[in-house]
Amino acid sequence: MMTVVFLPPHPVGSWSMDKRMGTQKRKPMTLRTLRDSAAATEGELNETLASEKREARLRKFRELHFKRNEARKLNHQEVVEEDKRLKLPANWEAKKARLEWELAEDQKKKECADRGEDYKRVKLLEITADDADRWERKKKKKNPDTGFAGYAEAQFRQYQRLTKQIKPDLESYERQREEYGEDFHPTSNSLIHGTHIPTKEGVDRMVEDVEKQIEKRAKYSRRRAYNDDADIDYINERNAKFNKKAERFYGKYTAEIKQNLERGTAV
Repeated sequence: MMTVVFLPPHPVGSWSMDKRMGTQKRKPMTLRTLRDSAAATEGELNETLASEKREARLRKFRELHFKRNEARKLNHQEVVEEDKRLKLPANWEAKKARLEWELAEDQKKKECADRGEDYKRVKLLEITADDADRWERKKKKKNPDTGFAGYAEAQFRQYQRLTKQIKPDLESYERQREEYGEDFHPTSNSLIHGTHIPTKEGVDRMVEDVEKQIEKRAKYSRRRAYNDDADIDYINERNAKFNKKAERFYGKYTAEIKQNLERGTAV
């Protein structure tokens, strides 16, 4: 039969067990001890939060320092590039693009020549109808052919056309440079007028161009393009031709009279 033994209750605030059970006796937990423990725990928590805030601020400071150095570096590079651009000619970008385009064209011509193909035909195959129409309108707008307006203007247009056809001959340039020596770059004391002797190739080129001009004049009978922006001061084609001739010789004298008639202030 099992016997039950009742032990007396433990006092409040303390733990006490029989020494025969091998237990240790602990000190009682007072209110002051609890307050000190809570204060220590709160202090550790505050210190941890402060440490985290300090680390976050230091990390933010390092990021700002890195961004400042990066901005200083980029600003310096931009200043150097701007200084280079200011030292270049005003139309350097256009010249650079033009030179790159010419190099690409020369490369294409060489490739076509190696394959035995005609470069002009190959180039036309790559141009769409819209591009061709746009380039043609741009060409007419840039250099409109308004017909004969005066001998001086006709000669100037011919001069521009002939100079566009001239291509630099570097071999002839170097040969003349060696031949003339210091006189190649003339000064006020240089006397080289009348000493130039044209080459056979130059004479043949001039003769060929003159023959082309004669042939073109013989076939030149097309109708002049109509200018929508021009003032209408004629009643028929014959009157328009007469007005053009009169304007060419007396336009500067009748300009003020025309303006007064248009304003209605003519006397």
